[in-house]
Amino acid sequence: MRFTLNGQPVESRAPALTRLLDVLREEFGLTGTKEGCGEGECGACSVLLDGLVVNACLVPIAQVVGSAVVTIEGLTGAGALQRAFVAEVGAQCGICTPGMVVAASVLPPGASRDDMRRALAGNLCRCTGYEAIYRAIEAAGRGTPEADR
Repeated sequence: MRFTLNGQPVESRAPALTRLLDVLREEFGLTGTKEGCGEGECGACSVLLDGLVVNACLVPIAQVVGSAVVTIEGLTGAGALQRAFVAEVGAQCGICTPGMVVAASVLPPGASRDDMRRALAGNLCRCTGYEAIYRAIEAAGRGTPEADR
């Protein structure tokens, strides 16, 4: 099964019903995508599939044939967002952070708190709550010095 992974053409020989999450982590060594609940409830495994945020734990590899998958490792242009997560202490234990960053990466600069809440509705954080995460997204959107370093 051929698809594009982080901008590069790849091929997987995994069985068709193998979860995308397992293929990313085990076949391609992309361990930035985390497994949280394994049931599509927590968003820790969020990746972009043809530009849309999906839970990699729910996507069979056969469904990505011919598509473009972007993981946290391949998320270009999100450096400011990742730095803002650190600066604003939006990352605690780190399990949810890659999924949060992937989900937030589709937000336009200046997104409202309501936009953020909707974008992150499928991503659960059990450590810090969401205030620091929202501040990080806002800081990245504003291009604050903390996010621009």
